[in-house]
Amino acid sequence: MFKNIFFTFLTGLGFMYTINAQQDCSLGIGVSNMDTVVQVFQLNVEQKSKLEEFQVAVGVEAKLLDEERTDLFEKHPQSTPEELKALEVKHKVIEEKIKALFYRYDRKLLALFNEKQYQRYLSLCREVSRQPIEKPVN
Repeated sequence: MFKNIFFTFLTGLGFMYTINAQQDCSLGIGVSNMDTVVQVFQLNVEQKSKLEEFQVAVGVEAKLLDEERTDLFEKHPQSTPEELKALEVKHKVIEEKIKALFYRYDRKLLALFNEKQYQRYLSLCREVSRQPIEKPVN
């Protein structure tokens, strides 16, 4: 049951970002319903509390980046091919910041996982052919 829930969860997040040919196995902090993560990984009270903190932080940072992106599209000149190319480059920088934001908070949560939780994460990532994020050493 948990595998089906998590598979659906990860499949839904597949659009978020790619690294080369294989996508990162993102936990989707800040963009998904975290009840699935809590259930699948059986998070303890401390982990749940941290997850809630991370969700709020991701929300704040993502909103700022989204505002930066909106501002870029509204204010950047777009009349010539050169201006469009410059816009593309600047937009890619913002997209990379967004990817880094989600990656950073995924790693923060993974750092809180015990060995059993992390092994479950690795197993589920392999099942959906996603690249697991390496757990930081505490």
